[in-house]
Amino acid sequence: MELDGCPSPSTGLQRFCFFFVLFCFLFEARSACLSQTHEDPTFNPPFLTLHNRFLAESNDMIMDSKNNRCSEKINKGSQLREAFKMLDANFFDDTKVLDIAREAKELNLPIFAANRELVASENGGLHNPSCLIFNPEWTNEQVENASNRFSYPTLSGIQKPKTEEDIAFMSILELGELIRTKQITSLELVQIFLQRLKRYNPVLESVITYTDELAYKQAKEADELLAKGVYLGPLHGIPYGLKDIIAVPGYKTTWGSGSFKDQVHNIEAWVYKRLKSAGAVLVAKLVSGSLAYDDIWFGGRTRNPWNIEEFSTGSSAGPAASTSAGMVPFAIGSETAGSITYPAARCGVTALRPTFGTVGRTGVMSIAESLDKLGPFCRSAEDCTVVLDTIRGKDPDDLSSRYIPLDDPSSVDIKRLTVGYTDDAEMEVVNVLKSKGVNTVPFKLNYTVDSVQGILNFTMDVEMLAHFDEWQRTRQDDLYEAQDQWPTELRRARVIPAVDYVQAQRVRRKLIQEVKKSFTVDAFIGNATDWERVCLGNLVGFPVIVVPTGFKNISNPPSEGTRRRTTITTGIYARPNHDHIALALAMAYQSVTYHHKQRPPIDNLGPSDIMPYPPTTIPHRRLHL
Repeated sequence: MELDGCPSPSTGLQRFCFFFVLFCFLFEARSACLSQTHEDPTFNPPFLTLHNRFLAESNDMIMDSKNNRCSEKINKGSQLREAFKMLDANFFDDTKVLDIAREAKELNLPIFAANRELVASENGGLHNPSCLIFNPEWTNEQVENASNRFSYPTLSGIQKPKTEEDIAFMSILELGELIRTKQITSLELVQIFLQRLKRYNPVLESVITYTDELAYKQAKEADELLAKGVYLGPLHGIPYGLKDIIAVPGYKTTWGSGSFKDQVHNIEAWVYKRLKSAGAVLVAKLVSGSLAYDDIWFGGRTRNPWNIEEFSTGSSAGPAASTSAGMVPFAIGSETAGSITYPAARCGVTALRPTFGTVGRTGVMSIAESLDKLGPFCRSAEDCTVVLDTIRGKDPDDLSSRYIPLDDPSSVDIKRLTVGYTDDAEMEVVNVLKSKGVNTVPFKLNYTVDSVQGILNFTMDVEMLAHFDEWQRTRQDDLYEAQDQWPTELRRARVIPAVDYVQAQRVRRKLIQEVKKSFTVDAFIGNATDWERVCLGNLVGFPVIVVPTGFKNISNPPSEGTRRRTTITTGIYARPNHDHIALALAMAYQSVTYHHKQRPPIDNLGPSDIMPYPPTTIPHRRLHL
């Protein structure tokens, strides 16, 4: 009987007990009256009438109970099928849905729990990386000169400027020449840049932690080495900043989040070790948007030095704003989906998002292992070349990092290149490169995949949730600084089926093949912040360098004028593993232009420009547009 598998309603059980007792009483009474019934067939005692009623009621009760239980099973199956609609899997009937629920409880849930206990008890993805590795390479060319270092021009006749302001806006190579020729010490540079960091941070909100003690220690060591005749190269004694998702022993690595603002990881991030070995001096941990999402962090919201009424946008907000304002000569940021390109464009600095896998990520908070990249924010493409040359290479603990055979950008013959330009390219860049002998042609990347943005979101959100599973399960997301950002996205990611994540990666592979076929030029010039192109570039893994190309007036300026400006930038894109091509083209453009040398008006907005308080709020960018 099917009743055995269904829960009994309490009212049915009470009715059954009552009638069972009554049945026993009636049975005895019926037995006592049988003889009289035989003697007088017309005799119909009331006991028999009640007995017959009992049998009828009992049968109805049993049928009601059976129907109730079956109804409950049907309701439960229907409810589960409704839940399956979220997974686009509502094609199972009720019986199969109930079987799936039972087997998932018995088999899947214990495995889920065991896996989480092994690898997901800590947030941030610092340990136990996935064995599934994304490789963006388009060819199988052999690595021959991957360890060779770039050459840099010799800067003769560089003299120390008279003002600290002028020193602060010198290029890396210029500062390096001052140090090499002993016109300035690393200690003096550290003092200059720490003063600027502390002077402008109350306005820009771009610094999380000053590393004064470490900076003075490293600067002293750099000066002592030089006194002994040991020069480590162009970064010897040069101050810089790190986005605060990069671990440095003895200092907080907050990830920009109030939930983690006191954590200290006593490990050296690989990129930090590379810079330290080159003699660079860390002066500050710079703002990361909370958990590397946009420019909102636990201490405020980072501003754009070119227009402090607006925000810097993108999670590498601190590196972009601090470099733009001359608070550091360069900084290291990261990108998963626009966090280098967006703030670089907004703040008017030169920044490189390198080919995926160029820079090791050990000791860096992970969003998505198949998307995350580290790159430099600098004054110029030449500075980006210096920094990239130092931090590139194989990180033994990052399975995605590789030795990439980059040529020296300064040795690239740009006259032999064919460079495309898209409809949204800044034509000044095109015309300058054309005047220098580059073959320029109209260009468009063609592909049939129409779900590029969705694939990016699926990939990023699922991988992020794997790294912050514990954070969500313990409801720390309720404390997050912007509830319409990660909390919303990661709750939705919880119901993305594994099979559809894999399907997204299969479509991603199809996209890569189509882009490879369509990428018929050596490089192309186009908008660096077009959202479709940002998603495309990160999914495919190809490099782009953001280049300042000019300025325009801000919207609704004060009637008597202002020095605040909106920056104009463009992107120069190259194939994976051809970062040197993009760098060479950017260097050629900047060799005859001066947009990248302009300084933001953070000290002098204009005689009649008064900042409103509170400032106008510029809506933040949401990744799932």
